[in-house]
Parts: sequence; C-alpha cells; structure tokens
Amino acid sequence: MISDRERERRARQRAESERQRAAYSVAEVMALTGAGRDSIYKAIRAGHLPARKLGRRTLILASDLQRFLEALPVMVGAAR
Repeated sequence: MISDRERERRARQRAESERQRAAYSVAEVMALTGAGRDSIYKAIRAGHLPARKLGRRTLILASDLQRFLEALPVMVGAAR
C-alpha cells in the first residue's frame, strides 16, 4: 500500500516532469487539455495547431500547444 506522503511525492514528480516536456503525443494533449482526438486533429489540419511527425507518431511541441491554447477565444460570461 502506498502512503499519502509517497502518493504526494509521485504526484509532484509527475507534475515536474510534465513541465519539462518538449513535446506531447496527441493522447497526452487530450489528457492535458480535455479536448477530444477529433478536435485536436481538426486543429492540426486547419493549421491552428502545428504538429510534427516522428515515424508514425504525431508530436506537438509544448510551446506550440501553449500558443494554440492562448489563441483560443476568451469567454466573457458563462452561458446558462
């Protein structure tokens, strides 16, 4: 059984490793943003989210992901 202290240490370690990543797979971008696979590939095809290929793998640079997210429209008020 993992102690709470160990669980917190592992969570901090994962968070630190995520901050140091140079690139993400589409699945990782999905997990980080909550966006669906189709939405991510649609943004790539439209040229809004630059992606690179490494063999068969599609990679998105952390800096490109950050720019893409910052360029999304800002919601002023919550729709009800």
